[in-house]
Amino acid sequence: QVQLVESGGGLVQSGVSLRLPCTASGSNSSINFMGWYCQATEMQLQLVARLRSAENVFYADSMKGRVTISRDNFNTVSLQMHNLKPEDTAVYYCHIITVLGSQYWGRGTQVTVSS
Repeated sequence: QVQLVESGGGLVQSGVSLRLPCTASGSNSSINFMGWYCQATEMQLQLVARLRSAENVFYADSMKGRVTISRDNFNTVSLQMHNLKPEDTAVYYCHIITVLGSQYWGRGTQVTVSS
């Protein structure tokens, strides 16, 4: 059974940086895409960043310039967020797509940014 475990969330003040790592386990097939989504209260789930390789990275406009996604090893992806703002408050979810097209989600980690 594939599991994604996120960590690194919490209550922080505006302007600080935060790193969210996610580790995948239990996949029998290689991971093709790794990414992060966020969902604020009463808002739709939205993509933050997605990575296939160092040369194939996508950032959504909402946080572009303030986030960096990196694949630390074959099963770990991290989202480094800088200069956090109160509007970044959301639950952040890790997401993977395997080479066979299967998709998996983590349970999410809450990030709350106070002004």
